[in-house]
Amino acid sequence: MRYKLKKINNTYQLGKRYLNDFFHTDAYNKNVIEKGKTPSRTDVINYLVSKFNREVHYLEIGVRYPDHNFNKINAKFKYSVDPGVENKANPVKFKLTSDEFFSELKSNKILITNNKFDIIFIDGLHQANQVERDILNSLEFLSEDGFIIVHDCNPPTESHARETYEYVLSPSGGSWNGTTWKAFYKFRKSTTFFSCCIDSDWGIGIISKKIKLGEPTKINNPFFEFQIFDKNRVKSLNLISFENFMRILEINTKS
Repeated sequence: MRYKLKKINNTYQLGKRYLNDFFHTDAYNKNVIEKGKTPSRTDVINYLVSKFNREVHYLEIGVRYPDHNFNKINAKFKYSVDPGVENKANPVKFKLTSDEFFSELKSNKILITNNKFDIIFIDGLHQANQVERDILNSLEFLSEDGFIIVHDCNPPTESHARETYEYVLSPSGGSWNGTTWKAFYKFRKSTTFFSCCIDSDWGIGIISKKIKLGEPTKINNPFFEFQIFDKNRVKSLNLISFENFMRILEINTKS
């Protein structure tokens, strides 16, 4: 009986410690804040679709459930890529990994008559090396005035930016952005392209070949340490509001 009471008391103390732990309370509060931000990635994509004076060709990498985003996009020509790991039904056009998709695209096995896209949305495997490959491959097939949009670029805490999703008992719980920020930060250092990140929906990264979205970051973080990123996230990501992004776009498209 004493053992059971001790065990119950230890469990209670552990649960109390868990609930009052700074890392858990901080992540919980930041989850609430992030989920309340607007606009959504869908809103941003549809805004960009509306800025083209032609029928838009849209590519989405990492669809999972089409009703979450893909089916809501207003582009006339839409292409979806997903290997079906998270959704076995996998109702997409190209049931492939993104690497396989781009390999077939480069080999002229698919989309032979048109292989350029105006908007490419990357929301596949949230690991830096994969996201980097997806961005590089996307740039090759992006129209000159097109946009690459990368989801999950602004993880609120280090637990959101963990390597694997499966650790759902982490402070961030089921919310997971992976290491996408590392790949986007790497492109933020490029002088060849322009980029920014809209401060909404876990960080909506934008990359353009043409539109001057901002200067390359000068933040030095060679080992991609989260603590350095966290202290310098605004400059690392060129983190801006959606309203500011729209102003930048209006100015650059008029000039």
